[in-house]
Amino acid sequence: MSKKNKIEQAPKREFIFQKKNYLFMFIGLACIALGFILMSGGGTDDPDVFNPEIYNFRRIRLAPTLVLIGLGIEVYAILLNPHKKKD
Repeated sequence: MSKKNKIEQAPKREFIFQKKNYLFMFIGLACIALGFILMSGGGTDDPDVFNPEIYNFRRIRLAPTLVLIGLGIEVYAILLNPHKKKD
């Protein structure tokens, strides 16, 4: 077998994910990052003073929901098959 035939039979290299997958992964990471940013803060410099602002809607409901939505988007991005043909 010649060297030319070996080159022709070499498998074509492809990335596992396509552009669409990476787009959804970026969106998911942005949601997760935004959720963690919204969770931050609410503390106080004086340890003897209680700040009830730590239990507001943004930190207890909104931020964890954004993180979970971001994780869901990440799972969808991994499972998404961009090569699937519509009938």
